[in-house]
Amino acid sequence: MELAYYSDYAVRLVNTEEPARNKDSLTSVEAVRELFGANGQAARRATDADVTRFRSVRGRLRSVFEAADGGDETLAVDLLNSLLLEFPVSPQISGHDIRDEDGKPDWHMHLADHPSNATAGYAAIAAMGLAFHLTSYGVDRLGLCEASPCRNAYLDTSTNRSRRYCSDRCATRANVAAYRARKRLETERAADTGRSAETAQVTTPRTDR
Repeated sequence: MELAYYSDYAVRLVNTEEPARNKDSLTSVEAVRELFGANGQAARRATDADVTRFRSVRGRLRSVFEAADGGDETLAVDLLNSLLLEFPVSPQISGHDIRDEDGKPDWHMHLADHPSNATAGYAAIAAMGLAFHLTSYGVDRLGLCEASPCRNAYLDTSTNRSRRYCSDRCATRANVAAYRARKRLETERAADTGRSAETAQVTTPRTDR
């Protein structure tokens, strides 16, 4: 498993909240456990106390994305470094449960956390994964969706650094909204032009020949 894979942990956690819509799906220990995905063993460590702790880490991770989206690279790195210091991990070579075509272990890098609770373990993996993504692709590859009021976090892996939305759905919604706005503007301009022409005909004095 490539270390960059773990960056998705950060995105999943940040996107459990949509501040502009006043929505928050991180309201129970079950919601916390779902964030771990296939890592059932880690999920089972979660307790009710982790709900509040997860929300705290979520806010700090969103601040990283906000700083990156706002163009403040130094702040984004400083915020992420503070998480890395608080929630350390140990990179290890692993091959358990994964075999190649010859039945030999498929050796890969794995992040081994040493958590005192479920939040510490998740935060450590999320922060390290995000750090690998940042250093591999650049700070500007951490973004927040431009389709207002969404503002979900995303990781841009496009070849031309062109991603602006968290999903195809938001991209379509934004494009439709932009199209409708252009059509309204065109209609208003046409109406203004028509009214100006009518006003000019009424106010222009007649000249008798």
